[in-house]
Amino acid sequence: MSDIQSFKQSLKYETFSYLPQMTDEQIRQQIQYLVDQGWNPAVEHSEPENAFGSYWYMWKLPMFGEQSVDTILAEVEACKQENPGHLVRLIGYDNYAQCQGTSMLVHKG
Repeated sequence: MSDIQSFKQSLKYETFSYLPQMTDEQIRQQIQYLVDQGWNPAVEHSEPENAFGSYWYMWKLPMFGEQSVDTILAEVEACKQENPGHLVRLIGYDNYAQCQGTSMLVHKG
């Protein structure tokens, strides 16, 4: 199967899902950008069949004020381990605008 065929057949969930799967280093860079913007990270997960619904399960509380990329990645990994087969996304909440600054799928279960 060509790359174009597999691209067309894959489901699109969040920001970046129209691009090839991000590497671990690219995910780290996106998390660093989220931290640099001053956004508060949060991890959510959902079963693939429910991923297009409005509500995902929150993994713990948002990490208000967290500045460590390694700590955020550790929470993403913990969520993946605890919920195998689930999709995992990372959200950056903007305190000033009171909305999501970013939301990206970081694991396809």
